[in-house]
Amino acid sequence: MSCCSRILSHISHPQLDISGIIRISYSSHHIYTSIYLHLFTMATGKKIVLVTGANTGLGYEIIKALYQTDIPYEIIVGCRTISKGEAAIAKLKEETTAASPSSLSTLQVDLNSDASLESAVDTLEAKYGRLDVLINNGGCTFDTEVREGKMPIRDGFNATWDTNVSGTHFFTTLAVPLLLNSADPRLLFVTSGTTSMAETEVQVGNPGLQRLNAAPPAGWPKPRAGMELTMYRVVKTGLNMLMRDWTRRLRNDGVKVWGISPGFLATGFAGMAPEKWREMGALDPALGGQFIRDVVAGKRDQDVGKVIRAMGIQPW
Repeated sequence: MSCCSRILSHISHPQLDISGIIRISYSSHHIYTSIYLHLFTMATGKKIVLVTGANTGLGYEIIKALYQTDIPYEIIVGCRTISKGEAAIAKLKEETTAASPSSLSTLQVDLNSDASLESAVDTLEAKYGRLDVLINNGGCTFDTEVREGKMPIRDGFNATWDTNVSGTHFFTTLAVPLLLNSADPRLLFVTSGTTSMAETEVQVGNPGLQRLNAAPPAGWPKPRAGMELTMYRVVKTGLNMLMRDWTRRLRNDGVKVWGISPGFLATGFAGMAPEKWREMGALDPALGGQFIRDVVAGKRDQDVGKVIRAMGIQPW
């Protein structure tokens, strides 16, 4: 029996673990890999989507938006602590009344641990053999800790960079071979509207930009008040360049890459309560999840390689 015939006979068997078939393909010959993966998609009808930092904030809204759509996904909740990911899934199912064609599972993804990231990719390869969408959402900032004197500047900057850029880059590097096994690979980096250098000169007509970019009074030291997000802004600007470099590196591989600027959302960002952000005009974080859901579904394919907002392209 030919290899392709064996594939078809196994796929038709309802009790077979299809992930095992994919592993067989790698041991047989790489030429059959795309056939196996195509048949896996046909058999399950689901795209494999991994969201890092998915148990809270914007990450939670992303998995919620994907789960509540009619498009079937295998949604992998990337989280540092599995119990928190499981709690997020339980909460999501409680908040969703209609039946969903999608599946939910957890995967430990600790952006500060190389061993965690290597184990995560090994698990994905063994279970699925591919990844259709990687949403690099996991991140942090220590601006508040530094501003309050709880953390030295250098430590805060290095910790912020390590999670948002170094960890994200290493994880993406490990995951790219799985993305290349997808028929429609998508790679998203969640960045920030605060990174637009062009908009640092805007002072009037936009309260948010005015808060971010207004100059403090003369003298030193500067008052520890207002929207001081220096480390976060610089690090996320670095993430934009990382996105551009991945766009370059994967241009001839058919991988669609974006930077995602989700908007000013009322999450627990920077350790502040969502209610405080809402008082400053922040929007419902569900809007950010729905925006990213649309990118995954192909509604912004014309803007590949850009930092995109829900209403357009963010200026550099």
